[in-house]
Amino acid sequence: MIRAYKFLLRPTARQTVALGEMLRDHCSLYNGALQERRDAYRHTSKTSVRYGDQSAQLKEIRAFDPERQGRWSFSSQQATLRRLDKAFAAFFRRVKAGQTPGYPRFKGVGHFDTVTFPKDGDGCRWDSAPHDAQTRVRLQGVGHIRVHQHRPVRGRVKTISVKREGSRWYVVLACDSVPAEELPPTGAVVGIDMGVAHFLTTSDGEHVANPRFLTAMAEEMAEAQRHLATFPKRTRQRTKRHRAAARKVAKLHGKIRRQRADFHHKTARALIADHDVIAHERLNTAGMTKSPQPKADPEQPGGFLPNGAAAKAGLNRSILDAGWAQFLGILANKAESAGRLVVPVDARNTSRTCLACGHVAKENRATQARFQCTACGFAANADYVGATNVLNRAGLALCAAA
Repeated sequence: MIRAYKFLLRPTARQTVALGEMLRDHCSLYNGALQERRDAYRHTSKTSVRYGDQSAQLKEIRAFDPERQGRWSFSSQQATLRRLDKAFAAFFRRVKAGQTPGYPRFKGVGHFDTVTFPKDGDGCRWDSAPHDAQTRVRLQGVGHIRVHQHRPVRGRVKTISVKREGSRWYVVLACDSVPAEELPPTGAVVGIDMGVAHFLTTSDGEHVANPRFLTAMAEEMAEAQRHLATFPKRTRQRTKRHRAAARKVAKLHGKIRRQRADFHHKTARALIADHDVIAHERLNTAGMTKSPQPKADPEQPGGFLPNGAAAKAGLNRSILDAGWAQFLGILANKAESAGRLVVPVDARNTSRTCLACGHVAKENRATQARFQCTACGFAANADYVGATNVLNRAGLALCAAA
């Protein structure tokens, strides 16, 4: 089994500067390689430049600029070039599929935040240690950096990545041959219904409250963003005060992101510990949070009819704040490690189907929280009805598969 471990780095002041220079120089390499591809396509009869061509130039680049490119790991620079090659491969795949292409863009220093070392021991070294000793990671050009290893690393370390998030630095270890840590069976099964009023409701009738981390910090976030917006465009990225204001906004976003991830991990762990099978709706979060299309007014040229965009924006914000997609991904990963089974089912009409008679109608959902069947009069909490229908559909799917 493959697993990733993420640990906080505790670099010294000098190492922090070196880490920033490492990101800057890899970003410069990425942008230079992108510019070469653009120029070759535009000015050399649409000739394409591939990864092998650019990787062969690394020796000359390192010899020409030993201060900025020669000091870093050769394999990490190759990984940066592969990153660009993957971006172009994804671009051409979207072109062939008729999707919005999204041509690869140049990266600003503030948006290039990860450097990858493809192999442990090649430009980097993971020096794992027991909890009574100090764990460190050695990076070429930076040195031995202290690591806050809060849990043991299992399996074999394959790749090592260094990532910057705001003012914090992390090391991410990708390991293979990680043994599964199966939990003892409980004999319990459950269906869950994701929502906004409640984060989730189980088929046992339990509600997990929605913490609404973004809403809780909305006032502080709005104040920080207003302060950032007071700087005129011509002075942005040029003054110390503007950079401090931008860091404040980024710090708040990082805090919300960490709070949400912590909540998702703990909630998923509780479900995995108590149930052998967990069923959930198969949700298309990206499609659910799309803005409604504008409706042209036939009676007024150039005008538009109301399309509920303002109300939809509030719902979209609540869905994204809940982070359903991230939670379901975490749930699936933890289930695989614990030997549990996660079953996604079709989400259509789960909250509109009567548990007593099976009648399906939009009118059955009397309110956001109440379900009342228009055929037989059965009444219950709407989220509970949805979770129970999810569990029933999972049972049918498992029986059909068997």
